[in-house]
Amino acid sequence: MSKNSIIDYSGYILLRIIGPLVRCLPVRASLFLGAGLGGLFYYLDLKHRAVAYSNIKTAFGAKMGPRELSRLTKRFYHLLGQNLIEILLIPLVDKGYLEKYIAIEGKENVSGAFGRGKGAVIVGVHEGSWELSNVICANLGFPFNLFIRGQGFPRLNGLLNSYRAQKGCKLIERRNETRGLIRALKNNEAIGMTADQGGKSGTLVKFFGKYASMPSGAIRLALKYDCAVIPAFYTRVKGPYLKVFGEAPLKITRSGDFEKDLNDNLQALTNVFEKYISRYPQEYLWSYKIWKYTSEKNILIISDGKTGHLRQSEALCAIAADCLKDSAKTVNVKTVEVKFKSKFSRSALAASSLMAGKYSCQGCLWCLKSFLDEESYRSLISVKPDIVISCGSSVAPVNYVISRENSAKSIAIMRPALLGKNKFDLMVMSRHDRPAKGKKVAVIEGALNLINADYLKTQGAALKSRGVKLDKIPVLGILLGGDTKGFQLSGDLVRGVNSQVKAAMDKLDGEILITTSRRTPVQAESLIKEEFLSHARCKLMVIASENNIPEAVGGILALSAIVIVSPESISMISEAASSGKYVIVFDSAGLSKKHREFLDHLAKNKYIYFSKPRDLSANIQKIWLEKPAVRALSDDLVVREAIKKIL
Repeated sequence: MSKNSIIDYSGYILLRIIGPLVRCLPVRASLFLGAGLGGLFYYLDLKHRAVAYSNIKTAFGAKMGPRELSRLTKRFYHLLGQNLIEILLIPLVDKGYLEKYIAIEGKENVSGAFGRGKGAVIVGVHEGSWELSNVICANLGFPFNLFIRGQGFPRLNGLLNSYRAQKGCKLIERRNETRGLIRALKNNEAIGMTADQGGKSGTLVKFFGKYASMPSGAIRLALKYDCAVIPAFYTRVKGPYLKVFGEAPLKITRSGDFEKDLNDNLQALTNVFEKYISRYPQEYLWSYKIWKYTSEKNILIISDGKTGHLRQSEALCAIAADCLKDSAKTVNVKTVEVKFKSKFSRSALAASSLMAGKYSCQGCLWCLKSFLDEESYRSLISVKPDIVISCGSSVAPVNYVISRENSAKSIAIMRPALLGKNKFDLMVMSRHDRPAKGKKVAVIEGALNLINADYLKTQGAALKSRGVKLDKIPVLGILLGGDTKGFQLSGDLVRGVNSQVKAAMDKLDGEILITTSRRTPVQAESLIKEEFLSHARCKLMVIASENNIPEAVGGILALSAIVIVSPESISMISEAASSGKYVIVFDSAGLSKKHREFLDHLAKNKYIYFSKPRDLSANIQKIWLEKPAVRALSDDLVVREAIKKIL
């Protein structure tokens, strides 16, 4: 027996037993029980509660803080419990019940719609006591047809349909959609339909600022058969007392373009319901994935302020955005730089994140408010991402908390502080960081970067537009970094590299492109200017601390055949090794054991050539003359496949 069958059987039997018991209670007592049941669901139904909170944040996050969103989510669950209990009360509903508990505003809008003789579609959304609303419509004095679809639980569905039919609803099932609907309209009858939960086949319209899939059936009928479309909304005033709003018929616009008219009128209809949901947000059914089929996705990059880490996050973001092209037309990216109140705060946040559960962060965020500066905290709670990306151990806990807050996918680059690999949907780690094995870990050779064929083409063109003209081959590029904790770009080292490069290019009759970085020591910059400022073979020299240009590195990688890279920067070496060019990294003292293992691994696998400074000229000439096969890093492909799995 399938899982659905078990639920169907057990649920049917339970309702057949509970229904009569609930109907024996006073109405107020039944609804009090329903509110308690909703509260129980709030604490036990963690998965759907997370979906509800996330949806409410999408709709109202710009106006409400986490605590307010959490309170609204709880209020929604209390009313949901009452609405579910109210379904069991439907057999009790008669004219006296309706007169006592139901107030209708705009009844004249509904009755007046039938004067045209073309029928009417009364449209609602999944909010309030939507099943009781069908009974209300069936007792307004005109024939009412309810457009229904099966829910995969035949016994439960049959019980619900029996309740509907007992109270005057004529049922039209989806499989007889066209004939039944047209017949009802020709007879000047009413049809009850919903205007939300469009699924895969729905039409995308804006709902609280983000595209959502909505069913277009009511608008299609209006455009084809000129029937009235009447939006209706229901809200609980107190206990069993409900208020019904019947709007004036929607003004259907026609331009002659059916698809445009369909979209425009459906958007107008959705706007009507958005207005009511904004007024009574606790009434809407928030616990389904409203924006599952949206054409928009939001990516949040959490930055620790380090340029190298940010570049890796941006590279991963570009890969993720490309993976989303099939499901999203628009990918919005926001970067938030995180600043801690103190060094202690950084450690305290890492420790407190260990106690955060999958669902416990929503509506709390105490740790972020306590340990981040005010601007960082405000920036983080103001966004509603679908994917959260970070690079670096200090911001990994922030990634985890924010992704839990928003029910978003989380991707962390590098080892994530104290958090384990199972805390994230995906971890991207370089081989030299000795990553743990696991399905959620993507192991790469170097550091993620933006280098690909399209990027190089764009950057190369940008560099040429600055007047860089190359007449000879080979073109040799130099990417010079700077000092690190153990490594120093000394004057002697720079002099040696300069002389070796000049000697090689004189022999090969080539040209030279050079860029330093912001980390390059002043002495090294002076030596570069001294050697190459007036050198005939040097066609570009960028001193980053004086006059940097954004396409310096990318442009040099694009236009060069051979690239010389200083050894201290894993990011810069990874960029060069991803470019499909010959890459020579010159050796020097002061590199850590792990760093040297990284270089040795790339050299062993022919991604780079590792050379002593004194051997640079000979190695440049040998590579150019022998032209061995170039092997480029393909870390982006590894990450792409891993991202596809989690999306």
